[in-house]
Amino acid sequence: MKTANVKQDENGEYILEFDPTLIEELGWQIGDTLEWRPEINGAWTLTKKETEFVLVETVSMFRERYVVEVPTGKTDWASDTVVSNDAKEFSQKHLDEVIISTRTVTKGELLKLCDEDNDYAKIWTEEQKVEAFVTRMKDYD
Repeated sequence: MKTANVKQDENGEYILEFDPTLIEELGWQIGDTLEWRPEINGAWTLTKKETEFVLVETVSMFRERYVVEVPTGKTDWASDTVVSNDAKEFSQKHLDEVIISTRTVTKGELLKLCDEDNDYAKIWTEEQKVEAFVTRMKDYD
């Protein structure tokens, strides 16, 4: 069991000051989320909140409408125009989203997928990609 002392800073705020070797020994890094747990004897236990990345793949369903002007009697032309992506969208309504798979991924895997799915972000740093595309615990915790 490792211990840290509570100190008071120049503003009267209480702080825990950790020795850098202790932080390294515990495997902590700047930005880690730590959890406090009170113990029966009045002490507190501080542990790193372990996390993992989970990829959730979904299929979204939309009802889309198109209005296509065609010669009288040539209603099939309207379908052909829509299928060939030449029609203007009239309206759209989101109907549902279905989860088709869920799996744990490493940071390396998520960064590779990010580059595949978001070509424009290939030149971004790892931190920029994670910030832009990953829902972090801090976002909802």
